[in-house]
Parts: sequence; structure tokens; C-alpha cells
Amino acid sequence: MSLNSRPIPLTAESLVALVRNYYRADRDFDLRRENSPESERFLTLWVQERTHKMDQWDAFVDELQAALPELDVGNITSTCDASFRCAVYPRVEIPPETSLWVVVGCVSILAPVYAIYGLQLDYRGKKRIDERSFLDALPPEMQAPAEVVARKLEATFGLTALPRELARTPVPVTVEPKEPPHTTLFDALFISRPDSVPI
Repeated sequence: MSLNSRPIPLTAESLVALVRNYYRADRDFDLRRENSPESERFLTLWVQERTHKMDQWDAFVDELQAALPELDVGNITSTCDASFRCAVYPRVEIPPETSLWVVVGCVSILAPVYAIYGLQLDYRGKKRIDERSFLDALPPEMQAPAEVVARKLEATFGLTALPRELARTPVPVTVEPKEPPHTTLFDALFISRPDSVPI
């Protein structure tokens, strides 16, 4: 069974049209008590995904841990974002003394696509003082784990990686904290704050 079985052409036009069903360009509902129709659709979809697919995702994370025994793998899914997410990182004390790299795998709940990106998190004591996202080319230490995550996502769920050029496509919607013209398909299909990891 595929984690995401909604077929859709992987074109900028079709994906932009898709995400506009779940996000608004304006902030007309920010001060209202009720949700916008788009937010209601998003919340309803997450209830379905959580009910029917979270066990499958948890099993995938366990399988990924078995495939990467020298690293730590965790489920970092948050239903405020539009994706199931997992994190792969070195087995170190958390928070680390100085820095930590993280490979994040994301599966969109909106379209049958995945993305992988990297993070470099810097710490002073227990406080995170800096973070850098790598949405395109990954540093060398992240490449081998990212390849394992990609192979397993494709083999387990039959997903396609969202091409980087499509991921950068601007979309006329607001995905907190991003607003047009800065919002991209990556933000809408996966996460608008890629550095948001509970590590």
C-alpha cells in the first residue's frame, strides 16, 4: 500500500493548483473564530492520514533504523506541516557539545512525492545558536544516509522525489511563516520551516 495514493501530474501548474486547495493567499481568516475552507480541508486530510497511515510510517522509520544501525533515526512528524518526516543523525549526546548534522526525509500528504534535505545545527551548551538548511546539494557526510533514505522511500511507498527545480516554484499562498512571493512548492508540500526539528 502506498503512503500517498493520490495520482497527480508532477508539473508546476498541477502542483500549484493542488496546494491552493489547502492554503490561502490572504489572511482573511486570521482573526476569525472559524477556520477557512482551505484549513478545514487540510485538517480533515491530516485526520485521515494519521488514522490510516501513521502505523505504516512508524514501521518505515523502524525499518530505516535497521538499515542504518550506526545512526539514530526518529519520527519527527508534526501535523501542522504537510508531510510525514523522519530524521537521521549521528548517535551522540543530545544536545551535542558543538554541532550536529541531520538528514530529513519528508513524504507529502498532498501529493505522491518526497524530499530529502540536510541541516547543520550548532549548539552552545544546550542552546541551539545556529542552523543551516541544505535543500539542494548535501554536504559529504550527509550524502550516504540520504541515499539510503531515498532508496527506502521509493521502494516502500513507490514515491517520486520532487525535482529541485519544481520545489523552488513560487506559489501564491501563505504557509506560516512564509507569504507570497516567498512561498514555494517545497513549503506547501512539505514544511515551511525545515529547521524545525526536535533535536
